[in-house]
Amino acid sequence: MSYIPRLKQEYKERVIKALSEEFGYKNVMQVPKLEKIVVSRGVGAAVSDKKLIDHAVEELSNITGQKAVATISKKDVASFKLRKGMPIGAKVTLRGERMYEFLDRLITSALPRVRDFQGVKANGFDGRGNYNLGITEQIIFPEINIDKINRINGMDITFVTSAETDKEAKSLLTELGLPFKKN
Repeated sequence: MSYIPRLKQEYKERVIKALSEEFGYKNVMQVPKLEKIVVSRGVGAAVSDKKLIDHAVEELSNITGQKAVATISKKDVASFKLRKGMPIGAKVTLRGERMYEFLDRLITSALPRVRDFQGVKANGFDGRGNYNLGITEQIIFPEINIDKINRINGMDITFVTSAETDKEAKSLLTELGLPFKKN
């Protein structure tokens, strides 16, 4: 028997049933699901120091367990001394089992390490069922060795779901275990 991530198993066994009861879905295929998680980081100082991009790519690769890619600028911005095609960030797109593994690690080990953690804000939805979460320090992830980082940076985590509305997406992410703040 092959390995199935804990959250994927939980989604199949419990979340589909709970969401069907809450929203009255007639078919299993109507139930929203998590399609992908995109972890990205902008490195504005990379205009002057190219090694910062390599550090960002390496850290995102360590955190997610998948090779990160450098993102490049789409246009020239003279006030930032930025040219088209220069690397200015890093990102990873997680799907399938790696996505569920990353979400599990984020919920169980990384978020509880945030100082004075009360839950994640519920106002990061975009109106189409996707959720954006900003993290201020990369050192909350246990994969990062604090002695080897050169500066503390944040990152953005985007949860892309197949949900039609923000209410459905919030219910899906809550059922998967993302701790939203109580109003």
